[in-house]
Amino acid sequence: MTDAEAKTESLLAALWVSNRPLVSERLARLDSAAASANDGTLTDDLRRAAAEVAHKLAGSLGMYGYDQGTLIARQLEVLLDYPAPDPDRLRALTAELRQSIFPEA
Repeated sequence: MTDAEAKTESLLAALWVSNRPLVSERLARLDSAAASANDGTLTDDLRRAAAEVAHKLAGSLGMYGYDQGTLIARQLEVLLDYPAPDPDRLRALTAELRQSIFPEA
């Protein structure tokens, strides 16, 4: 590894540490949308907000090396484009996304 690559890796690791709380907050929003879909109270506003969260995660996770997380977040984004997303699929993908990012949790 070159010195520049090592510096880049170190910078990304530091950015990840500082962004973990934001990622956790975004996952909590997806959990909330999944719970609302499950109990039939998912509003269009909450669904659109969750789709936006999934979009942001899909766009950023790969930068930190979470390629699987990017793929799952994209699936969530597509699922949340539907007016009535499948609650079971939404809940399963959200759990899978969390596990791919925070396997220790």
